[in-house]
Amino acid sequence: MALDAATVVQQLPQIEALCERLYISQVQEERVKVEEMLRVFSLSADQVANCKAILDNSKSAYAQILATSSLLKIVTDHNLSLEVKKEMRNYFLHYLDRQGPSLEPFVVTSLVQLVCRLTKLTWFQDEQFTRLVDDSRTFLEKGSSGASQGHYLLGLRILNLLVTEMNQPTTGRTLTQHRKLAVAFRDNALLKVFQLALGSVRTLAPPAQCSSKLQEQAIGLALACLSFDFFGTCMDDSSEDLSTIQVPGSWRSLVEDPSTLQLFLDFYRGTEPPLSNQALECLVRLASVRRSLFTDEAARSRFLAQLVGGSLEILQGQLGLAEHANYHEFCRLLGRLKTNYQLSELVALDSYSQWIQLVAELTVNSLKSWQWASSSVYYLLGLWSRLVSSMPYLKGDGPSMLETFVPKITEAYVASRMESVPALLQDQGMEDPLDSPEQLHDQLESLSFLCRFQYEGFSEYVCGLMDPILGTYTQALSAP
Repeated sequence: MALDAATVVQQLPQIEALCERLYISQVQEERVKVEEMLRVFSLSADQVANCKAILDNSKSAYAQILATSSLLKIVTDHNLSLEVKKEMRNYFLHYLDRQGPSLEPFVVTSLVQLVCRLTKLTWFQDEQFTRLVDDSRTFLEKGSSGASQGHYLLGLRILNLLVTEMNQPTTGRTLTQHRKLAVAFRDNALLKVFQLALGSVRTLAPPAQCSSKLQEQAIGLALACLSFDFFGTCMDDSSEDLSTIQVPGSWRSLVEDPSTLQLFLDFYRGTEPPLSNQALECLVRLASVRRSLFTDEAARSRFLAQLVGGSLEILQGQLGLAEHANYHEFCRLLGRLKTNYQLSELVALDSYSQWIQLVAELTVNSLKSWQWASSSVYYLLGLWSRLVSSMPYLKGDGPSMLETFVPKITEAYVASRMESVPALLQDQGMEDPLDSPEQLHDQLESLSFLCRFQYEGFSEYVCGLMDPILGTYTQALSAP
């Protein structure tokens, strides 16, 4: 049916009732029928004015979410003139400024996604659309002045969704178009966003009195920036197989600045999951930045020393490691330290002997606590296997101390798996660490390097365990 803005306003009570049925009805058939009736609002560009009429006149969150989701579909699927897009952009930013703090969170999310999608699709059409980062800064400034924490939260949400939107392909756009846009956003706006993220994390870090939602958005924004697809090829930068992150050269001074690493270390110490493990995840990303980013080897060594020093403090005080999310992410951080740095660089650090001893203790305890730390063992064994593999290339007089700790780790692995058998027989509801072929393969692949490191001693240890068991098994076979 044909609708205009005046008709929509007149029929608003009926539209609101339909929207409520659409989103809260438990009857599938009813929802399908109502959805078909309301689908008219997303069918053509002519419905933009009608959706705006709903936003301007309705207080129903369900009607608002219908309008924003319909507009998102229109913006994505239909060709709109540049003037219409400009008008929509200004309207939605003004609407968020005026109404955003009082709207339901899911409505705000939909509105912000709409603004970010519009920005993405028109990035190359007009310079005005590249200024969304500056518009977000205005929200942050309004919030930080004490006028409204809601505006600060809005600014962070806009930046978060903007980075997410720019980092993923949009239906109907080619990979080439996505790559061109992602690279342009990376070169012209991402560093500004990361700087705003760092400023927000610093402002909102404990003991600042603020809501956890603000802290979550701030640390999430920093992580989103560090997780950006810097190549624009839709590669998964979080993959463990990807050893380095191709941070642009313009980020050099920010990454080398000791206050950047310290900010995330302090934020980790002052928070709990999910905030603390996200701070650790940011450190994992920073530990993976490309070698060529640093000014020289001295700058890189200082960066590594601060990373190792921070992890050493966590190990010494067991800071936050009782939380499983923190523990797992911390093991990932340890694994990344060897992925991106040479054994000789680690050994050259003043804190190496303390650090390697505590990492060995953590590994042994993780192996013994196989029920609790099973998913984290992969990163620790990977760390030790890479350390052992680097021994032939170790130069200098500094002791690696691997000869002391590697045998303890291999023995702890075997002993813990042997001890799991009677425990599982007593409680068959427990998760069997030997019952996951994929996990077992990953662990044994790393363990093989450790076993060969001191093969003779490990062989004697295994034979000492197996010979009595084999004798008992032989006797059992020969019994009546």
